[in-house]
Amino acid sequence: MDSWRFVYEDYQPDQEGLREALCTLGNGYFATRGAAPDSAADGVHYPGTYLAGGYNRLKTKIAGREVENEDLVNLPNWLPLTFRIDDGEWFRIDQVEILSCRQELDLKSGLLHRDLRFRDGQGRTTRWRERRLVSMADPHLAGLAVELRAEDWSGRLTVRSALDGSVTNSGVERYRDLANQHLETLELDHPDPDTMFLRVRTNQSLIQVAQAARTRLYRDGTELDAQRRHQADRDRISQEITMPLSAGEGVVVEKILALYCSLDQAISEPGLAARHALSAAGRFDDLLTAHALVWKHLWEDGDIRLEEQTRGESGLKLRVHIFHLLQTVSFHTADRDVGVPARGWHGEAYRGHIFWDELFIFPFLTLRMPVLTRALLRYRYRRLPEARRAAQEAGYAGAMYPWQSGSTGREETQRLHLNPHSGRWLPDNSQRQHHINAAIAYNIWSYCQATDDHEFLYYYGAEMLLEIARFWASIATHNEALDRYEIKGVMGPDEYHTAYPDRDPEAEGGLDNNAYTNIMAAWVLSRALDVLEMLPKFHGHMLCERIGLRPEEVELWHEISRKIRVPFHDGGIISQFEGYGDLKEFDWTGYKKKYGDIQRLDRILEAEEDTPNRYKVSKQADVLMLFYLFSADELKLLFEQLGYPFAYDTIPRNVDYYLARTSHGSTLSQIAHSWVLARSDRAGSWDLFQRALDSDIADIQGGTTPEGIHVGAMAGTIDLVQRCYLGIEMRANILHFDPSLPADLGCLKVRLRYRRQILAVEADHDLLKISSCAFTANLVTVAYRGRFHQVAPGDSCQFRLLKPGERDRDENRARQGKTVLP
Repeated sequence: MDSWRFVYEDYQPDQEGLREALCTLGNGYFATRGAAPDSAADGVHYPGTYLAGGYNRLKTKIAGREVENEDLVNLPNWLPLTFRIDDGEWFRIDQVEILSCRQELDLKSGLLHRDLRFRDGQGRTTRWRERRLVSMADPHLAGLAVELRAEDWSGRLTVRSALDGSVTNSGVERYRDLANQHLETLELDHPDPDTMFLRVRTNQSLIQVAQAARTRLYRDGTELDAQRRHQADRDRISQEITMPLSAGEGVVVEKILALYCSLDQAISEPGLAARHALSAAGRFDDLLTAHALVWKHLWEDGDIRLEEQTRGESGLKLRVHIFHLLQTVSFHTADRDVGVPARGWHGEAYRGHIFWDELFIFPFLTLRMPVLTRALLRYRYRRLPEARRAAQEAGYAGAMYPWQSGSTGREETQRLHLNPHSGRWLPDNSQRQHHINAAIAYNIWSYCQATDDHEFLYYYGAEMLLEIARFWASIATHNEALDRYEIKGVMGPDEYHTAYPDRDPEAEGGLDNNAYTNIMAAWVLSRALDVLEMLPKFHGHMLCERIGLRPEEVELWHEISRKIRVPFHDGGIISQFEGYGDLKEFDWTGYKKKYGDIQRLDRILEAEEDTPNRYKVSKQADVLMLFYLFSADELKLLFEQLGYPFAYDTIPRNVDYYLARTSHGSTLSQIAHSWVLARSDRAGSWDLFQRALDSDIADIQGGTTPEGIHVGAMAGTIDLVQRCYLGIEMRANILHFDPSLPADLGCLKVRLRYRRQILAVEADHDLLKISSCAFTANLVTVAYRGRFHQVAPGDSCQFRLLKPGERDRDENRARQGKTVLP
């Protein structure tokens, strides 16, 4: 593999689901999995096409309850394309002898190639060369070009092309007992001899989707006048195109798709728009030229260049991650009412819902394409009224955002979930993860720090942040005996712990004083106070008047932000939650010996009629998320604000403690742990980074990636390189750098946007170089360990990086308040 081509050199049926997910093509408007055009959903293959924000709700009666789930809908399959020789069987890849197979994802141009040579049951050898794209230039177009070559046979070739609206949502095995038929077919038509048209509608949300597809045959660039036969049944429309083919001859089949929906802007109705777009669309290579140019420009903004000390594939894997992030969120997303789903638009896992993964995704976008972060934050702003209603219904003030969000912003977390180990349906308490409110506030603050976008803060961000602060103030209760504020009945990021061991998780669920939640609440309240100071006086007055924010509320925020409770145990270990230190230690060695893979320890224990609530175990980083989000200096200020001592050796002690008790049952876990080790154990950090790079590529969770990539984990690896290894922080209107490259990483080059300046940044183990592109923009201040430089557009600067011993002396002097000399 080179660093731009992601290649499979064989055909392995048991790997098809994984490859289909990793070879998904998309453009931020819709995405199509990398399934073979001749395939159907059959347990080996799973074709899927998904519209960004294309949700529908269905009800199912299960375990004695009626549950309603909102799903990302699998849209009609536009890929179907196969052939037969004379009156033989239609080609299916699993029914022929594969002589050679190569599948290549060209990351640079966003193109999927498949090259097959195979022999059928009659001994005839055929070559299939396929190219596929989902246009990044025009979000409504996609194309498929297949060259069929008869190597050693002559006969009548019949090509069959179809649009299939009979699809269901059946891509996730544990959901298959739930209602899954979301589509009803409204119209099938052949408006032109070479064109098929299909219109469907979701049966609850009533979203219309129209697909128009044109299929033509070419030889030597000339269209062939072949015989056509049209067919239509209830949910599927197809056409068969027949022509003679001689040994050694080839024919190119081109299938061009136009897809529109009733949510689109600037159209009359989706059927007319799809037909019109298809009539104006050129041939496949015309689409490819425009598509590849857009990808060229995307890579100019988004690429990260790694120079490894030894030969490795980190650069390629990182580009795979960047590629999928850019396919999930593109400039076509900016005008749409969509968020960033945890599994991309690549499959049906998590039903296409939006969680807290923005926390890992936004840093890449904000420092590269801030317009996309702004658009995605407005997705949250449009759901502010629903968040207010949710808070009110729960007895709180302000805005309480849901753990899982979809079309409306109501809580979409399932009430029951299936444990595939035990086969039991169990209550799901994930909606207690109120820390998502802190994540949204953190994202707002970080975006404004990076962009200095006053208008966004004035008209959208401030209102959200203040209402989230109100929520934290209202959920906190005062413990008079301790004179501390507490937050009870919540879940932290860990997710294994849903209740105390002696309580009913459903009736008395949640935990008290989750450290991460409480500290983030204090941070949000402090930032809300800062925002009130930052707003122009007249604007702040109008905003407070509009949302009814009273001075006594603001005074309470100040008090809570300095008196919230943080539990500790074992002489300075930050307790994940109150009582964590009293739980039993877990037999990690015994369970690893018994089960091997214990990433999903919660499912294993439940199948044994036990629960993680009894043990000191974590699914993923919880307390350690604090060290992921904040520098040591920021945490010291936070703890001092709360009246707790904070020694810098607290960090490695807590890292060691929780790392030894974490199963990494979430793909996000490797990211956070790699980050917190980056300063103290560079080799360990690099090892976890490598594992995180493989999360989806190697499907380390054993079957989850075929259901959809983990876009948060992919973005997290990018952020590890971009912000962690470069040591980027944005504080007090200064862009700070503190590079700390692992030994295996020789040099790192990125291009960032900070407050309208475009900065080319290069770091190795000795030097940090920063160059600004010529552009009309204000000065920005960059810094390395107390050494500051003002950068004007077109300017450049460099810093000599301190060696480990020098760094230690530098840090000690800074902590003693002594001057740090350049």
